[in-house]
Amino acid sequence: MSNVRGCNLPDDLYYLVEKHVWAKPLEGGVYRVGITAVAAKLSGGKLAALTVKAKNIGQEVKQAKSLATLESSKFVGPVPAPLSGVVLRANEKLVADPNLAISDPYGEGWVAEMQPTDWENEVGNLAFGAEGIAAYQAKLEAENITCS
Repeated sequence: MSNVRGCNLPDDLYYLVEKHVWAKPLEGGVYRVGITAVAAKLSGGKLAALTVKAKNIGQEVKQAKSLATLESSKFVGPVPAPLSGVVLRANEKLVADPNLAISDPYGEGWVAEMQPTDWENEVGNLAFGAEGIAAYQAKLEAENITCS
């Protein structure tokens, strides 16, 4: 886990840095996706809701297009998909407690699981490992964003 400007960023995730979302490979070619600690901070820190659109389950969502909706006191808007893929399931725990996405964005607060449909072409759009952390650090510094 790297700490960049007070923001926890695991080294083993694929980040769509511009959209503050991540993807993590699971078994069987499935990816778990969610929002970063940066997105959690930018949202204002307390969520009213974080819901995957019911119509998206079983359907393909394109990379950077809306996968879910996040509602907080400071923001209402889309949670973009970090990759194109078929939405297999949403994290039902977020229905009861959307703030899991704030308190544990990389664990219990994941948003959805997806089966990628264009991974080979899109992986180049994602930041990973030490290079990914460096890219995220550059964005946070350029926009003067901190999580602490």
